Amino acid sequence: MQTGLEALSGSSATATERPPRVLAVDDEPRMVDFLRVSLHQHGFQVQEASTGEEALQAVRNDFPDLVLLDVALPDMDGFDVLQRLRLSSSVPVIIVTVHSDESDRIHGLTLGADDYVSKPFSPAELAARIKAVLRRTAGTEVAQSPLVTIDERLQIDFEEREAIVEGRRLRLRPTEHRLLYHLVQNAGRTLSFETILARVWGPEYREESHYVHLYITYLRQKIEPDPANPRYILSKRGVGYSFRALPARQLDS
Repeated sequence: MQTGLEALSGSSATATERPPRVLAVDDEPRMVDFLRVSLHQHGFQVQEASTGEEALQAVRNDFPDLVLLDVALPDMDGFDVLQRLRLSSSVPVIIVTVHSDESDRIHGLTLGADDYVSKPFSPAELAARIKAVLRRTAGTEVAQSPLVTIDERLQIDFEEREAIVEGRRLRLRPTEHRLLYHLVQNAGRTLSFETILARVWGPEYREESHYVHLYITYLRQKIEPDPANPRYILSKRGVGYSFRALPARQLDS
């Protein structure tokens, strides 16, 4: 049976599929009511939690497809909730807050958030961002040769979502996996920031170039022998990034 995530990724719908479940974590009743009504209109089921502990328990017991996480909670900071979530769960998380400082955005993304939305926002914008996050975390289509050998120290197992560095397997987070997939698929070509954002995050993110820089940093820390002097993921100042050219085409479309 097709899942709600498969429906968002473009597969044909069936009468029995369930809509994606969103856990809304906020202690303001009016905001929770707003989220429940507006997201229901866009095809989502909404669960509710008003504290960090309730959110952690809901993720453990109910397995939501995505978490909308407010930063200001009565029992603990939303960033603390996110940090605890990431110890045991890869559920997609969108931070929702009144703060729009870039430092807060980067802090949330560094802790493992998939996106960051500042209040106030329109229901249509929020729904579009939720759908974009669900699309990219639902998985990247694997090529016919999912295990790619880059050189003697690096292989990438796209099927298992792992980088194999000097024989050691390192798990790739969903966004890291998708970003690396597109870079390797276009090895030797520079992809612009706009192209990377559109392919990895979705067309709604064309202005969010800091997302690209941050996740390139994550990937370099995992696969590069010296992240400050990258061998694999190369940058072209003011343009974008490329994966180094491969001796032979390793991925077949």
